[in-house]
Amino acid sequence: MTAQVDYLVVVFTATSGASGELLGSDEKELVQLVWQLVDVKNKKLGKVSELLIKTDLSDLTEEKEEEDVVEESVEEENGSRADFAYTATSLESALNMFHLQLTNEVNSAGAGTSVCLCTDGQLHIRQVIHPEAASKNILVPECFYSFFDLRKEFKKHFPTSDLKALDVPTMAESLSITVDVPAMWDSSATMDLSAKLPAEVAVQQVQIMASIVLALLSEPFCHTFSSQERVSEKFETGTCSKMEKVGDNTVIRARGLPWQSSDQDIARFFRGLNIAKGGAALCLNAQGRRNGEALVRFVSEEHRDLALQRHKHHMGNRYIEVYKATGEDFLKIAGGTSNEVAIFLSREDQIIVRMRGLPFTATHEQVLAFFSPGEGLKETCPVSGGKDGILFVRYPDGRPTGDAFVLFACEEHAQCALRKHKEILGRRYIELFKSTAAEVQQVLNRYSSAPLIPIAPAPLVSVLPTVSLLPPPGGIRDCLRLRGLPYTASIEDILTFLGEFTHDIRPHGVHMVLNQQGRPSGDCFIQMTSAERALQASQRLHKHVMSSQRGSNSRYVEVFPCSTEEMGLVLMGSSLSHTLTHTHARTRSGTGLSPPPCLSPPSYSFAPAPPVLPTEAAAALYPPMGQVLLTPRPLPPGHAYYPASAQLYMNYTAYYPSPPGSPTTVGFFPSPSSLTSLSSPGGLVRMPGLTYNSNGVKELINAVQGYQNPAESVSLLSSSLIGQSSGGDASLMSLPAVMTKPAGQYLDLTLL
Repeated sequence: MTAQVDYLVVVFTATSGASGELLGSDEKELVQLVWQLVDVKNKKLGKVSELLIKTDLSDLTEEKEEEDVVEESVEEENGSRADFAYTATSLESALNMFHLQLTNEVNSAGAGTSVCLCTDGQLHIRQVIHPEAASKNILVPECFYSFFDLRKEFKKHFPTSDLKALDVPTMAESLSITVDVPAMWDSSATMDLSAKLPAEVAVQQVQIMASIVLALLSEPFCHTFSSQERVSEKFETGTCSKMEKVGDNTVIRARGLPWQSSDQDIARFFRGLNIAKGGAALCLNAQGRRNGEALVRFVSEEHRDLALQRHKHHMGNRYIEVYKATGEDFLKIAGGTSNEVAIFLSREDQIIVRMRGLPFTATHEQVLAFFSPGEGLKETCPVSGGKDGILFVRYPDGRPTGDAFVLFACEEHAQCALRKHKEILGRRYIELFKSTAAEVQQVLNRYSSAPLIPIAPAPLVSVLPTVSLLPPPGGIRDCLRLRGLPYTASIEDILTFLGEFTHDIRPHGVHMVLNQQGRPSGDCFIQMTSAERALQASQRLHKHVMSSQRGSNSRYVEVFPCSTEEMGLVLMGSSLSHTLTHTHARTRSGTGLSPPPCLSPPSYSFAPAPPVLPTEAAAALYPPMGQVLLTPRPLPPGHAYYPASAQLYMNYTAYYPSPPGSPTTVGFFPSPSSLTSLSSPGGLVRMPGLTYNSNGVKELINAVQGYQNPAESVSLLSSSLIGQSSGGDASLMSLPAVMTKPAGQYLDLTLL
């Protein structure tokens, strides 16, 4: 609430496109600006001025252009009834001319100095002048950041009026105003609002609006113009709590944003509309990268509705789609509960930069040194607050994710920091991006709060019976997990890395972990002959550097001892399900899971299941990797490491094992002699869907290579033998009852 102003400036704008309620919705440029000064104290009207913007004159010389800007048109070439007419060749010169002429007129009147604009509705200021000025990077004069909405001022005395249905003719009729002008253009009577407004209508509109203002100032209304509409000059960053109430009628979803856009770019796109503090939230995909969408929260439903009119407006060369959204959608993205994040973001007017790809051992001191000026460089980008201005992102168990957020005091320091994009810290290059407070909340929520996906996908081979093919697993950590391998690393590179421990690898005991696209994930599991050798290898090789023969890159590798059950947990997700299920339906919904945050809890408990083979026979026949063929098993409630109340959350892609490999240069002992004395017969596996041009037994042997089946046990059966309707559609294969090779390929197998 402010005091009564000395002057009101009645303003009306017209574009080269739509008019009326669609004004500014088609991104057309401003072509006409008409105004008239109203002396509030003395209730007098000034002269009507008209400014035409003709961009086709931009090829004139600079001197001629300036003359065209300030020249008063005496001849009314276009039939305009304005007292003064001016011409400008650009929006910037037009706005500056408007401000200059208005200042001179107020000074010459001498009745006061306070001035405020008055428009018919919100569109002229919020949807025409500010959006076009923002898209052209034009500085708007101060007078355009506050104005009076004549419709709202009128409604104070006529509360039953519908604000959206009000227009100048309706208000004039309610106030019994007679206008001595030709028949006025009625926007409500015009069917085609996309048609261009006639040039003479703007002057008529301004004259009628000035008469309405005088009527409201006079008896019996004696209205006081004191409640100004404000246009936010700057977007305010801030935090949002998940407990905060956000109305569904104030949020929109913007889609199609450039990937490098920031919250300030979004605020510039919606310039003229007031975005709530911290109300611009960029959305991230499952990999933590921006997906081109954002949720924007406005201060009121009125501003939200105006934002929807900017559907398919342009940000650079891209058009942006704008849709309605809900408050719940906004809180999912921008809401947070972490006190650490709240303290980190409590400093206002700070520029946030996101660091991605940090070494897991990176410290605050290394980050500060990374942004310190190098030798011979004068540019400085000091981190605001020192160590307090750095926030590392961690998993729930405390392991670093390789991401961090850094605060800078000003835009200059932030831009200097961004120029260090892809510079080296330790042995890794660091990616730098300008970030937002909402992105900080979103990243922290993704890694430390409730799971994004409640359960793991079904195992690859879900048609096998849900019985244990091995004795109940124990807790012997006789396996190794290698994490952080170069993506070009081969089995030979792994053997070179293990060195003397290569002799302790079991036959077919090297398992490269692949992602859903069949590419290496950077993980590998190795089955060792004993838990002692596995522990020695992890202690001696942990964080040593591995080089790849197929690439020049080298990385340090983390080495952990683990048990067979933990290996199966990561490879197949066999213990991530919280409910015991016997369904054979395979879910392929693109979930995106990763190994658990920690592979070394004290112990895992599994429900005992009766073995198919005797314990000694199964242990002699096959290594425990057969566990990975099982269907998911539940973790009992109240597990010591994973709380019963919190589900495991995963954040990128499901991992599958590759076919097992063995060293090619190291000799192994032959299989135990007990293999030939086992009384247990082999199992039958049905493989439907074989091609008609199959080469027979040779191709089948290649398909099951690694299962240790004798060639004479493979046979092809015709349809007459197995009851099929077409020959070559199925085959039966005699195999041992237990298979050690993990399902690295999609084979439709049925155990008979």
